[in-house]
Amino acid sequence: MKNKNLKEFARENRNDSTFGEVILWTKVLSKKKLGYQFNRQFIIENFIVDFVSRKLKLIIEVDGYSHQFKYSKDKNRDFVLSKLGYTVLRFQEAEIKYDLDNVVRNISDYIENFEKSNL
Repeated sequence: MKNKNLKEFARENRNDSTFGEVILWTKVLSKKKLGYQFNRQFIIENFIVDFVSRKLKLIIEVDGYSHQFKYSKDKNRDFVLSKLGYTVLRFQEAEIKYDLDNVVRNISDYIENFEKSNL
């Protein structure tokens, strides 16, 4: 169930993406580049997730500087999302900027394992 009160905030987030989110979206996740549709700033329950593929049950979060102070909150959020059947992959903003190939490899590995387990 979506929290409709978050709709405007999600729209604002899409228009005010971080540098890492922009890179990940434009170079990796948009236009089914990995074979699956991803949505940006998507509402799931009471959370706005950075990216989600509902078919893969995969959420990708980009953690910037502020997340250094939100570890327990992020951990709880990931727990709740996992109870809803999602896997959460978290990447540091710096990883996306400086080691995008490894980020893509991690996402691709998840997709490969997902496809193998759903044959």
